[in-house]
Amino acid sequence: MKRFVEGVDRSQSVLFPERLDEYIDEDNPVRVVDVFVDELDLGELGFEGVTPAVTGRPGYHPATLLKIYIYGYLNRVPSSRRLEREAQRNLELIWLTGRCAPDFKTIADFRKDNGPAIRRVCSQFVLLCRRMKLFTEAVVAIDGSKFKAVNGRDRNFSEAKLKARQAQLDHSVARYLAELDQADREPGRLPEARVAHLTQKLAAVREQMQQLEGLGERMRQAPDQQLSLTDPDARSMATHGRGSGVVGYNVQAAVDTQHHLIVAHEVTNEGHDRHQLATMAGQAREALGHEALTALADRGYYKGEEILACEQAGITPLVPKTQTSSSAAAGRFTKEDFHYDADTDSYRCPAGNLATRRMSTDENGKTIHVYWSSACPTCPLRASCTTSRYRRLRRWEHEAVLDAMQTRLDEHPDAMRVRRQTVEHTFGTLKAWMGYTHFLTRTLPRVATEMSLQVLAYNMKRVMKILGVRLLMQAIMA
Repeated sequence: MKRFVEGVDRSQSVLFPERLDEYIDEDNPVRVVDVFVDELDLGELGFEGVTPAVTGRPGYHPATLLKIYIYGYLNRVPSSRRLEREAQRNLELIWLTGRCAPDFKTIADFRKDNGPAIRRVCSQFVLLCRRMKLFTEAVVAIDGSKFKAVNGRDRNFSEAKLKARQAQLDHSVARYLAELDQADREPGRLPEARVAHLTQKLAAVREQMQQLEGLGERMRQAPDQQLSLTDPDARSMATHGRGSGVVGYNVQAAVDTQHHLIVAHEVTNEGHDRHQLATMAGQAREALGHEALTALADRGYYKGEEILACEQAGITPLVPKTQTSSSAAAGRFTKEDFHYDADTDSYRCPAGNLATRRMSTDENGKTIHVYWSSACPTCPLRASCTTSRYRRLRRWEHEAVLDAMQTRLDEHPDAMRVRRQTVEHTFGTLKAWMGYTHFLTRTLPRVATEMSLQVLAYNMKRVMKILGVRLLMQAIMA
């Protein structure tokens, strides 16, 4: 073989073997994993097995298993069985673990038994980014996205799904009985094999109906009237596509707008985001270490109590108002066409009349003031305003907070564009890494641990891209 690059003869002995360290160059990301884990106080973080037992067979140090998992998530190898194989053949993992090759059960049990500690490791890397002055701008974008669980749609039941399935089975029973009746009336028309097959199908369908009745009882005892058989904590959640719900979890994330690093995250099984704004913004402010924080979020987070809680905590929220009124679609005036005067506590309507406060009510713990004008019955614009005798305007007692937020949004028209380009590509990147089935584990605590490893890997890759491997290693060891 002339004029080709030739490989090394496999049977050739080496007098002076190469050092294992020579296979890993100085800019390899695996060196960051090694330095980062070595600098952690695993005992303080809550890892089990840091202090070995006096008797019994020696175990693997938690640092070794943590390095394996961080390396796996950095390289899109989250499966414990695949990590077992990689630890035996992958030069980077062999270097990282010092030729330790745990079996898959040991690797999987480490993630299962050290969930809270692994989540603290993710927080430690965010603190490292904070010490490196990567969070100089106190602005975060908050959003939630649906991630698939290890639970198919056919293994998730709600009241509507149960009724639809029962109706389908009833239809099947009627069809099978009709065929059997026809076979009785006209012997010989259907083959004996077909009759036997129909009898078996009928028995199987009736057994399924009995099973559904039992599942219905279990489902109705659940707090949210849902039942998932494979992953009991997974829930059916609506997505933007019509008829395309997903059984999974709602992952919340707060991403800084400067470097697109995830500063806080949370895994929930609520299908909406309305109760998450204050919690996520508070976690983000604590992680960034800023007294003041601006939080950008989409319409799904618009809830008066959450916005008020942010304001009281010193956080400035920017959330567009949800459009729930049908007046605009019908061609009538909306509430925005009425101008509120705080000095007189009244509204000025499009016709120039004054709507004063007439009464107050309590709705779900919220005090609502109601306004209307005495001139409504004779107003020439009433047909364009309301279908009732009076146009009643409702105002929450803390609605001044919402008005101030709308004024800030008007002054920053690009806020939602910044939010979208900051947080939505982050979720897209995570889902691309995680594959078709996003989570491999089951139940909310274990899924939260898995998500923390994904977030840690994402942040680590981002910082290596921003600073480089060597600068990051110097910052870790500083």
